[in-house]
Amino acid sequence: MHRFVRDNGLSLGFGIAFLFALAGQAVAGHAEFNNQLATDSLAQISFGDYLMSSDFAVDVTENWQSEYLQFFLYIVATVWLLQRGSPESKALNKAGTESDQEQRTGERARPDSPRWAGIGGARQALFSRSLGLVMGGLFLLSWLAQSISGVAAYNEQQLRQLQAPIDWGSYLASADFWSRSLQNWQSELLAVASMAILSVYLRQRGSPESKPVGTPHTSTGVEG
Repeated sequence: MHRFVRDNGLSLGFGIAFLFALAGQAVAGHAEFNNQLATDSLAQISFGDYLMSSDFAVDVTENWQSEYLQFFLYIVATVWLLQRGSPESKALNKAGTESDQEQRTGERARPDSPRWAGIGGARQALFSRSLGLVMGGLFLLSWLAQSISGVAAYNEQQLRQLQAPIDWGSYLASADFWSRSLQNWQSELLAVASMAILSVYLRQRGSPESKPVGTPHTSTGVEG
């Protein structure tokens, strides 16, 4: 068990932190939602009902989709875009998808390489892009979930104000949908840009996201 925890500490640590944060969001969101209902002179709901509500679902999914968008764009963009001096960038002479030798694919695959890396054809092409495809797919799925839960939450608010609900297509063109999406996207893009440039000049000893402390600022693609 100790070895399992050591070998999977990063995923376990962030997974547990995620569950605590999600639980905290649910508790705070339930209290806020009931305060809003009280302000509108409406009956309050139980914690279980809140967890099944569109209000909770849209708050969760709008954050998920922006995070997956961040990783999808970062994974794909760093194939071609470079940043001199950043450990988040490849070396300046390696823009692009790189050769089979560099990527250990096709005839250059090693005995311990994943099977599809050396098999060639469509399976190799798919496996070679699987991380970006999965992240992009998760973004689209969570964005879809946000739009579905978002229109339900929006229509609940419309009905409380004695206004007509709208359909899903109309909601996709609404200010509410794009405001929820873009306010998260801009923060994620700012975070990535900040990390790319600040890691050129700043260090975090022992972190693989930082260059070694004594590495020159101009060294690119070097991790600690």
